[in-house]
Amino acid sequence: MPDTTFRPAQPARVRGTDRVAGDAGAVARPPGTRGRGRGGWLVPVAAVASAVAVLLLGLRAGDALAVAIPGLPDPGPVTAWALPVVRLLADTLATLTVGMLVTAAFLLPGDGRSVSAYGWLLLRRAGAAAAGWAVASVALIVLTVSDLLGVPVDRLGVATVVSFATSISQGQALLLQAGLALAVAVLARAGLSRGLAAATALIALVGVLPPAFTGHAAGAGNHQIAVSSLALHVLAAALWVGGLVALLMVRRSRQLADAADRYGRLALGCFVAVAVSGSANAAVRLGDVDQLWQSRYGWLVLGKLAALAVLGTLGAWHRSRTLPALRAGRRGAFARLAAGEVVVFAATVGLAVALSRSPTPVTQDPLDADPITELLGFPMPAAPTPERLLGQPLPDMFFLTLTVLGVGGYLAGVWRLHRAGHRWPPARTASWLAGVLLLAAVTNLGVARYAYVLFSAHMVQHMVLSMLVPILLVGGAPVTLALRALRRPTDPQVRGVREWLLLALHSRPAKLLTHPLVALGIYAGSLFGLYLSDLLGTLMRSHLGHLAMLTHFVLAGYLLFWVLIGVDPGRPRLAHPLLVIIHLASMMAHGFFGLVLMQTTTLIAPDWYVAVHPDWASSLMEDQRLGAGIAWAFGEIPAAVVLVVLVRQWVRADRREQDRLDRAAARADASGEPDDLARYNAFLAAAGRAGSAGPDGSAGPAAPGGSAGPGDGRAGARGAG
Repeated sequence: MPDTTFRPAQPARVRGTDRVAGDAGAVARPPGTRGRGRGGWLVPVAAVASAVAVLLLGLRAGDALAVAIPGLPDPGPVTAWALPVVRLLADTLATLTVGMLVTAAFLLPGDGRSVSAYGWLLLRRAGAAAAGWAVASVALIVLTVSDLLGVPVDRLGVATVVSFATSISQGQALLLQAGLALAVAVLARAGLSRGLAAATALIALVGVLPPAFTGHAAGAGNHQIAVSSLALHVLAAALWVGGLVALLMVRRSRQLADAADRYGRLALGCFVAVAVSGSANAAVRLGDVDQLWQSRYGWLVLGKLAALAVLGTLGAWHRSRTLPALRAGRRGAFARLAAGEVVVFAATVGLAVALSRSPTPVTQDPLDADPITELLGFPMPAAPTPERLLGQPLPDMFFLTLTVLGVGGYLAGVWRLHRAGHRWPPARTASWLAGVLLLAAVTNLGVARYAYVLFSAHMVQHMVLSMLVPILLVGGAPVTLALRALRRPTDPQVRGVREWLLLALHSRPAKLLTHPLVALGIYAGSLFGLYLSDLLGTLMRSHLGHLAMLTHFVLAGYLLFWVLIGVDPGRPRLAHPLLVIIHLASMMAHGFFGLVLMQTTTLIAPDWYVAVHPDWASSLMEDQRLGAGIAWAFGEIPAAVVLVVLVRQWVRADRREQDRLDRAAARADASGEPDDLARYNAFLAAAGRAGSAGPDGSAGPAAPGGSAGPGDGRAGARGAG
């Protein structure tokens, strides 16, 4: 079992294990990592060579290396060649960072609260890779400015680069990525805690996403599919490729078989996500299927599809042949196949970078572009009808992915309980499925189109996402289902999903967020903060901001209603009268918010709604008043439902308490011993006798009206006698 602390002054290996020894408070190198064995450099060299070779071929095949036209600005050969190479370097370092951190935190067993010795090794290497990733991202800012302005690098001014990085979305994305990479580099060397390693891995995963929201995807006609699918594609690819490389780095570990088995399940999900998201993104950029063979961009897409097929075949071979051999102690076959797979992965990454530099068949910035389509990602919809609200879908890969995972994961948990002979209430299943499907409907059907251009439609979407959807999701008790359905790892040093879920439920941030006043403040504060400031217009102009806003609606509502009516473990146990008061306070805040909106005479988010206001719609102020009325009246029925559920839970809790007391009394009668209630009554009687006796033992003064004093008057008389 891995160990990260040692006492001897000189590092030493504990025979027969992966434990290492060293000075107190330090961690020595794991066994077998002081040097590379024979051929240890072969895989990295082959991977780099394949990536660079395919990148250059892809740039040539995709017409990404256009010849300079006399009279037009030209950034020069340095930018033309350095930009794709540095992009490849940044993507490679980001992938390695993610893979090493995820493997150290989630795939390898730990050593108590700390990562294992091999986990420490991966953390150190991830810190170095993240530092290089940050430098490459900064270099990309300079090269991108040079490419966009057509100015050689040596002629760029510092003010120009700074302005691009702080005011242009593409520069802001690269600057944010550089900052996140730098934070990862620092955190990876800040400690050995498994929790810190997990948090660092999550930051690294977020760090690979910012560039996905700019470039080809952001310029595509359908933002909802193009941007979300690219983000999912990049995230899944980083986990898939980086995890495999990290496993090769710890191939001498005795826990490699178990870690590879856990990685296999992760890789299967990543393969599906990469295939689906890549196909959706390619469809948006190609426009027509015949562009696959009629355009150079389509040729590169076919190359990626072929590489994906090869990688899928290698993954299937891993699951059927090399993983059983690895569990039997034969590591050679796994290492050889994984090394070959890494080389194919490297070539695929090079091809992906070439694709990002190649012109697409669908023009990204046409001269006659429709300004509404540029803003919305789709043309202006016609006047709404019931058929158009439901029959003109606007699919978004982010919410579609959440829907598939939500429905599939929940039903898988119910099926596992059913196979084990345990019953799960059908009402909870129906509530959860209704909530997830309602979430999918309000974010992917025609109503989502009108929510972009009408404040009233946006308010309908807001109210459904913040009230109806969370109430239904909370009724499904997903945390309870997960804790009952998820299996515990056989190795106590391994933290599976169940263990991480329990840690999250009992963490300090969870306790803070689930405090009733905090949950109420988040829910009510977001209403006023979003609509009584300029935040709404800012979020509507960015697809990432729009996704964050809709996600916040669901999470804020879920948090409040989970505190009020949830049955999952981890939520604070409060008295039902207090919960009723909190619910009434939320109803008052919601009603006051609607009243404020109805009385305001100032347009909300005028910069956005003026730009996208349809000709067939009523005036902006009339539509805003309609939305305010919807906000004021919409919450009545959901609030009443929550109040009924609260009262029902209150009655049931009192009934359970009374049943418990009755059972205790019955046991006391059967055994001849007093129960809690009898002892409490005896305590009150004794207190009454003590209170009615005077200082000299005589009875105290009688209560007004001839009634006895405190306690039982007869008991007090017996005490005085």
